[in-house]
Amino acid sequence: MNELMRAFGRALAGVLHPRVLWLTFLPFVIASAGWGLFFWFTWQDLVGTARGWLAGSTLGMALYRAFDWVGLTNLHAVIAPLIVVAFSIPVIVSTVLLLIATLSMPMVVRHLSARRFPTLEARHGGTWYGSLAYGIATTLVCLLLILLTLPLFVLLAPLLLIPPLFALISPLFALIPTLLWGWLTYRVMTYDALALHASRAERIALMRRHRVPLLAIGIASGLMGTLPTLLWAWSLWLVVLFPVIAAVTIWMYAFILVFSALWFGHYCLEALQAMREEEGLQPSRS
Repeated sequence: MNELMRAFGRALAGVLHPRVLWLTFLPFVIASAGWGLFFWFTWQDLVGTARGWLAGSTLGMALYRAFDWVGLTNLHAVIAPLIVVAFSIPVIVSTVLLLIATLSMPMVVRHLSARRFPTLEARHGGTWYGSLAYGIATTLVCLLLILLTLPLFVLLAPLLLIPPLFALISPLFALIPTLLWGWLTYRVMTYDALALHASRAERIALMRRHRVPLLAIGIASGLMGTLPTLLWAWSLWLVVLFPVIAAVTIWMYAFILVFSALWFGHYCLEALQAMREEEGLQPSRS
């Protein structure tokens, strides 16, 4: 626990470093430009497809009846854009995570290596292509799990508009995504934090030995990652401002994920150095 909190403190102190802040800007620009162009050309078609699906599906009819039941018939037009947003957010966040993992994380590790771990031997147990393939495969698994839970969230969404039920249902909306993003962040970030310095065997051993604290960092990062999502989840009227809200949330996700990369980097490299010292293969820390 001491190592976990020490790594947290160092990440918190380092995240405002100008070089680290730049690492949030690059993924933000790439993701915002890419998704901005995508939605510019496809938004109306996506919303039209969602409306067609709602009109011809049992789930869609159930949603319309749920809104009628709570007296919000005039919000029928919002349901289709809301579904597009609900499906878009996980994909957007996954894109930002992959960009952070493949572009920012190697720079974070080099930054930490130069400042705190100059004597730590680099054994190159992972590669950029390995990181990309590992990240994509893990992300696809996570997105599949999210897709399996989305119908539940869509059905429960109208109940968020009823104040007594909001207090009961909103924790569920936060808990499941937090656990899923926590697992995804833990898997992707740990690989990238150790790719340069650890051998493949060392990485596997460290992930096994430190599974609980690494998963805790991932879940904490996932919990922080729910904060930007609440910008649109709590206010249906923000759907009309989705392009602006999406840009703001992309930067917030980038900042949170770069902080998480620092946290994972500090913890993993510290653990690697300690493991090598135990084995007598690494010079002791100064």
